[in-house]
Amino acid sequence: MAASDKLGAGRAAASPAVPAMTPGLRRAALLTLLAMLAFAANSILCRLALTQTAIDPAGFTLVRIVSGAASLWLIARATGHAKPGSGSWRGAAALLAYAAAFSFAYLTMTAGTGALLLFGAVQATMILVGLYRGERLVALQWGGLALAFCGLALLLAPGLSAPDPLGALLMVAAGAAWGVYSLLGRASRDPIATTAGNFLRAVPMAAALALLSALAGPFTGGGLRWDAGGLLYAVLSGALASGVGYAIWYAALPALTAARAASVQLSVPVITALAAVLALGERISPALAVSSVAVLGGIALVIVGKRRA
Repeated sequence: MAASDKLGAGRAAASPAVPAMTPGLRRAALLTLLAMLAFAANSILCRLALTQTAIDPAGFTLVRIVSGAASLWLIARATGHAKPGSGSWRGAAALLAYAAAFSFAYLTMTAGTGALLLFGAVQATMILVGLYRGERLVALQWGGLALAFCGLALLLAPGLSAPDPLGALLMVAAGAAWGVYSLLGRASRDPIATTAGNFLRAVPMAAALALLSALAGPFTGGGLRWDAGGLLYAVLSGALASGVGYAIWYAALPALTAARAASVQLSVPVITALAAVLALGERISPALAVSSVAVLGGIALVIVGKRRA
């Protein structure tokens, strides 16, 4: 062997091997990406339906819940997770509160702003509940929490780019409801069966909301309205972005640590804002950009601090 060959072999042997991504990790990465795209798609589909079709928020919510229930039931049956009596009425109520407030909020709010408010409220709810239950934050986490709340305050500050106050309140309520729903589901041993059961239980609640909207229509100028385009967007939101999206996310979760699962969800508002530029022609305002960096960066600090603690 030549001296140069020996030298090259020695260097190769001394160099640390770069670990290749295993098929399992590749699968988890792909599933996680698909789940984040599905979660972002919910905001885009809802905004498309409410701005470009005749469907109303209560009708959109009803169709989304019904199609999500059907999709999840089929997935549960196909994967052997169908269990009669799964889910709970509390979980169904939290699910409906999220879906309804989400739909009504998007009457007056851009997709990017709505996704940021929703995600911030979800994380804030879970953090505050943790503090109430006795969890303690380190200095890094308190700094991240303060940064995130400053970002939300900037986004909501009066100005030309501030969202509608009622719409913002509804989206924060939607995030809080989803945070409660997530906390209720932590103890579930079969999340697909639980989610399918919660969607099924939420169907009569969504129907009651739609009925109330129809009865109030003559007095509010609203009421139930729909067309083919609105129904299509609602079905896509329920069956694919919600039903299939949740199933994909639950399939990816076993390969993710808790911190990593929380971290990857930071991408959802960013994906939503970028998709809204392409699909809806929305503009990313300076206030939204700065608020997004503050909110998502602050939450990232909370997650990193928790992992270190």
